[in-house]
Amino acid sequence: MSHTQTMEHIFTMDTSSIKYGAGATREIGEDMKNLGARRVMVVTDPNLTHNPAVVTVMESLKAAGLDAVLFDQTSVEPTDLSFKEAIAFATAGHFDGYVGVGGGSSMDTVKAANLYATYPAELLEYVNPPIGKGTPVPGPLKPMICVPTTAGTGSETTGVAIFDFLEMEAKTGIAHRALRPIMGIIDPDNTRTMPPMVAACTALDQFSHAIESITALPYNQRPAPESPALRPAYQGANPISHIWACKTLEMIASNLVRVTSDPDDDEARGQIMLAATYAGIGFGNSGVHLPHGMSYPVAGMVKDYRPEGYVTDHPTVPHGMAVVLNAPAVFRFTAPTNPELHLECARLMGVDTRGASAGDAGEVLSAGIVKMIRDCGLPNGLSGVGYGPEDVDKLVAGTLPQHRVTKLSPRPASAEDLKQLFLDSMVLW
Repeated sequence: MSHTQTMEHIFTMDTSSIKYGAGATREIGEDMKNLGARRVMVVTDPNLTHNPAVVTVMESLKAAGLDAVLFDQTSVEPTDLSFKEAIAFATAGHFDGYVGVGGGSSMDTVKAANLYATYPAELLEYVNPPIGKGTPVPGPLKPMICVPTTAGTGSETTGVAIFDFLEMEAKTGIAHRALRPIMGIIDPDNTRTMPPMVAACTALDQFSHAIESITALPYNQRPAPESPALRPAYQGANPISHIWACKTLEMIASNLVRVTSDPDDDEARGQIMLAATYAGIGFGNSGVHLPHGMSYPVAGMVKDYRPEGYVTDHPTVPHGMAVVLNAPAVFRFTAPTNPELHLECARLMGVDTRGASAGDAGEVLSAGIVKMIRDCGLPNGLSGVGYGPEDVDKLVAGTLPQHRVTKLSPRPASAEDLKQLFLDSMVLW
């Protein structure tokens, strides 16, 4: 291969093994035993300590003869401090297997615990640049299975762990293929207790995952890495991720309102959970871009907003809400790069695009997203979660370091562009 080559021409496709079906959680003991684990750290958050999913995991592991130890101090939105607490527990426990049970917060926390207990280092060693050093993970982690109890992050399929870096008031994370769980157990029974607003926010997160994955900068339009080991987990849009992300949009559009209006709709809940996994497979290999990059300071700088249905002892803007409230403005901004692709996303959502021209693409897609936001009962833009124009400069400053995702935007966004995108996201209708 020529050393003068500067643009990428290779992409890879990685994902976790997936087990799907009602009651699949009851098999986790045998799954972990077959992976060679004997002493297992189970990670969840305090709200789920007695949740049926956690209880089932603990019972199954013990029935298989494994030594299962519960760590239930995950923060609902993880921080560098909560990661360090889990890492210290993992390091002291000498575990040879890990299980994450809960939402993306618990699954991301178990990844960090496994990583730093296996390859000890200062926290910023593996964190994405420019905030961290971005050192590649040295080798494989201990066997790890994730069991989602929400239907949104797709963390059970990805090599990404996100947290709030408190001193910067912004989210950042670790991204490497080695963080990807060896198995994700997708059990619709585990979402029965999910409140409607949690269901909406998590589903709209995967919804934006899919559109961002489809519209991201193509993999062959970014610089090639200096070595295969440095090829990022987020590679850019590619043909395989496209298939998974397109199916995600169809599944969410057909089932989201059913789930938020009727928690007992087992078929719709199962479809939304599968869609989260499909989205995770898609964006876990292609990446996301501006809606996620902009979401990190929105969540990190929260003032006093407390969403309905979330049990937390501090103000929070849920991740999916922070993402999707920025999405309408972003896709109006990116549509000129590939209008047909943006119209395809709208069609997959069920929007009637007949007669729409290339110049209409951004407005058509954005209007469809706004309708879903309204139908799910989310706030009317960033102003609805406590932000105003006076906050925009700090929001921009918190977005600029998120190179892992912002550099995948198909249209480069300057500080001035980001300022306008945040202003355009203040009120959606």
